[in-house]
Amino acid sequence: MSSYDATYAAAQAAPEEYWAAAARAIDWDRAPDRSFDPSLGAYGRWFPGGRLNTCHNAVDRHVAAGRGDQPAILYDSPVTGSRATITYAALQRRVAKLAGALAALGVGVGDRVVIYLPMVPEAPVAMLACARLGAVHSVVFGGFAAAELAARIADAEPKVIISASCGIEPGRVVAYKPLLDTAIALSPHKPLACLILQRPEQSCALTPGRDRDLLEAEAEAPPHPCVPVAATDPLYILYTSGTTGKPKGIVRDNGGHAVALHNSMGLLYGIGPGEVMFTASDVGWVVGHSYIVYAPLLVGATTVLFEGKPVGTPDAGTFWRVCAEYGVKAMFTAPTAIRAIKREDPEGKLLAAQDLSKLGTLFLAGERCDPPTAEWVAALLRKPVIDHWWQTETGWSITGNFRGLGLFPARFGSGGKPAPGYHVAALDEAGQPLPPGATGTLAIRLPLPPACLPTLWQAEARFRQAYLETFPGWYNTSDAGVVDADGYVSVMSRTDDIINVAGHRLSTGAMEEVLAAHPDVAECAVVGMKDSLKGQVPLGLVVLKSGAGKPEAELVRELVALVRDRIGPVAAFKDARVVTRLPKTRSGKILRATLRRIADAEDYTVPPTIDDPAILDEIEARLRAAP
Repeated sequence: MSSYDATYAAAQAAPEEYWAAAARAIDWDRAPDRSFDPSLGAYGRWFPGGRLNTCHNAVDRHVAAGRGDQPAILYDSPVTGSRATITYAALQRRVAKLAGALAALGVGVGDRVVIYLPMVPEAPVAMLACARLGAVHSVVFGGFAAAELAARIADAEPKVIISASCGIEPGRVVAYKPLLDTAIALSPHKPLACLILQRPEQSCALTPGRDRDLLEAEAEAPPHPCVPVAATDPLYILYTSGTTGKPKGIVRDNGGHAVALHNSMGLLYGIGPGEVMFTASDVGWVVGHSYIVYAPLLVGATTVLFEGKPVGTPDAGTFWRVCAEYGVKAMFTAPTAIRAIKREDPEGKLLAAQDLSKLGTLFLAGERCDPPTAEWVAALLRKPVIDHWWQTETGWSITGNFRGLGLFPARFGSGGKPAPGYHVAALDEAGQPLPPGATGTLAIRLPLPPACLPTLWQAEARFRQAYLETFPGWYNTSDAGVVDADGYVSVMSRTDDIINVAGHRLSTGAMEEVLAAHPDVAECAVVGMKDSLKGQVPLGLVVLKSGAGKPEAELVRELVALVRDRIGPVAAFKDARVVTRLPKTRSGKILRATLRRIADAEDYTVPPTIDDPAILDEIEARLRAAP
């Protein structure tokens, strides 16, 4: 058996023993009574009876071990020209004092704090300060629309909001304070206080009686010690889009989260104490929570906090520059970032200019990576490129490849094999496991492993309905895909992105994979469009690489022929349009549901998560024009 096979089999055969061993790697104020209690919650709870503090495990214990001078956070901000190195000792001092400032405002165990900040050191400091107090933080992506911020304030009911005067985007300054003030006015719940970081690029007026300068409050406060909480107490709430329009508050607990994320660093990413990890995401998203802040710090690594974009700050070589300058061992980003880099620098000249000898692995997640993109970057890096699949709800990888177990052969287009602790199957509509290679709804057998959501914030019935009731005994991921005979899992699309063409269920992800293989295509999306004869037909939207100048009609003929050749006439793929950009969320996910509504000439609401709303008008005009 391979190391992976043996470890996975051990976790399947004796999950309580597997996770008990992982739990011994973190500090407990009181050891758990047992690893798992199936009688608690919707499907059981991990580490009941245990007490710990996540901030102690992420910061204080490394200082106590004599590693206070080691860098904890490397802040790199090409949009402001700022850089900073924050050691574990310095991080401990800042976190303890900000915790003291929050405590002075009445924040204690179980109270909520909303964090609405850009990618600045104060963001992880604020998260850890809440964890230090046993308070529950809810990070909202900086610059999020006021109405959406208001919905999160109303649901979380925070005592305090931590924000900033502004965020910095390439070529513009985004004023946060007016958005925050509008959100508070819209919300039926009002915070007792706001702590505002005044950035030098743009300051703001403070609201008398409510607002305080964050740095002044931190400087004046006495340091606060870590407060132990129950392992099953919530650490944070992170909101994700809901089908009803109301955001879903994903709850993450303290004990299971600390154990699973600490375990994942060596298992998945091959990162240990003192080594450098660069996760190019944002703390407003789960990737930022897990692998910019908590997991690297829990294991005593050094994490890069990057305020910029993959292109335009200043160019498509900025990620490679960061890896070279800081000696990054593992990098983690979204496929959309690599596609953007590929579009701007298709020959990889900017990558070739950097010394990436210390970079061991590139990890991709956020949406499925099309094989041509993975092959492109793997050929340039000459390093393992690993696509892995997980969700906001799980908090860490469902499937992947495992540096700590020596890696098994990668298959581009697949998210790898299940992580130890997960049992993944493709189910049919009746909830029965399908044979290897058959497309179905991917589901995880209950109980979910540690760090996965135990519930939704103040919405237990909604949690059960959304995730547990469709397939009793299973967690419904709402992702469609296959598990092959060798155990590799391939996620093709969300289940609502399976289209039905004349009775044939077809994956838009498979068609996107074909379109992306065309040498002129930088990125693409395929959506199902209503058709009176076939029910639905696929429509392709493609963004071209820089310098591609082939006539559109010729390109479309080639794309249609590719799909016909590789998937077959059954796909009924006959229409593709060239667009300048695809609409995406700020985390890089393509807004396929919105594209589908535009294609069907249906009314749609501009999603609050969209990065640039103007692109929707361009695409709508493009689709209304004759092919």
